[in-house]
Amino acid sequence: VGDGTTSVVLLAGEFLREAKPFIEDGVHPQNLIRSYRTAAFMAIERIKELALSIEGKSSDEKRSLLAKCAATTLSSKLIGGEKDFFATMVVDAVVAIGNDDRLNMIGIKKVPGGTMRDSFLVNGVAFKKTFSYAGFEQQPKKFSNPKILLLNIELELKSEKENAEIRLSDPLQYQSIVDAEWNIIYDKLDKCVQSGAKIVLSRLAIGDLATQYFADRDIFCAGRVAEDDLHRVAAATGGTVQTSVNNVIDEVLGSCEVFEEKQVGNERFNIFSGCPLGQTATIVLRGGADQVLLRLF
Repeated sequence: VGDGTTSVVLLAGEFLREAKPFIEDGVHPQNLIRSYRTAAFMAIERIKELALSIEGKSSDEKRSLLAKCAATTLSSKLIGGEKDFFATMVVDAVVAIGNDDRLNMIGIKKVPGGTMRDSFLVNGVAFKKTFSYAGFEQQPKKFSNPKILLLNIELELKSEKENAEIRLSDPLQYQSIVDAEWNIIYDKLDKCVQSGAKIVLSRLAIGDLATQYFADRDIFCAGRVAEDDLHRVAAATGGTVQTSVNNVIDEVLGSCEVFEEKQVGNERFNIFSGCPLGQTATIVLRGGADQVLLRLF
């Protein structure tokens, strides 16, 4: 049966075919709709009678039942031959988010190459390495129990010549304007370092100056992190996304047991594991070609 998508379409088509003669005989559509709703109610009641309750069952029994349900839905897919492998992975991901019913807390990343059994689950957050500037390779790629600063600001040197109008009475004053622009970015970077964070993530750009600045101080940074990935990092690590670097306190910093940048196929992934809140998980899917990955999930 699989997940029932084809069955639902065929069943709906059959319902419409059976309803056509009644419409041709002048039966009002509202009467047919009322009958469909009555039939749907009866079907739901019958399903409830057949349903198996998991209340009072042990965690192992619940996990086994969920794995069987997942394996059934995967049986008609391209990965039907590996349904037990992926069913266990899916159940582990759902269990990892606990009572949180926000399924967007489960990330799915696809990496071409390898076999389907090379797929793996991260009990935490994993996302592809973002665009980086020179100096990135000098940054540490692994930390134990790091503090994590999450930002929604640019850490990039900005020239104000296009954003502001400044009138000078003395050409010598121009240098003071240039110095002020540099002081603004250095002040932001200093405050990031003073927060004690060893990992700095931002939804907006982190420029080459900031990248090298952090590298010189053994701090890892990543800019242009996707919004959903940043929110999942916040949910898992207990951090809070900041729109300013002023007055950054320990309470807004996240943490995890291990952070590392890991090679997966031809991609590099930033992986946060051992997160204290554990409200998210990431499934990394592997396959021999893009077409295979499109059919997986």
